[in-house]
Amino acid sequence: MSVSKVTDVKVQLDKPRRFVFDLNAYIELEELYGSKEEAVKALKTGKLKAIRNWFWAGLVHEDRSLTVEDVGRIFSETDPDTLVTMADEILKSATAE
Repeated sequence: MSVSKVTDVKVQLDKPRRFVFDLNAYIELEELYGSKEEAVKALKTGKLKAIRNWFWAGLVHEDRSLTVEDVGRIFSETDPDTLVTMADEILKSATAE
């Protein structure tokens, strides 16, 4: 099994936040999608639900009670094209070996 290197990205959202894609984040995604590969495939579709799930997995380390709906609210003021661009950057970082 291949686990990507830890990705840590600081962003300014509703407050300063950090996306962290570590083993814990990949486990969260695996629970949602069945495997890391399926999670990556979902993100590659560019569908907003998949993007929101990835954003949640990267932010949940800050607060275990954070839900995907909370993440949706945090990003509700963000342009969808910006979300896709951010998702592309996360995909590049998260899948780099």
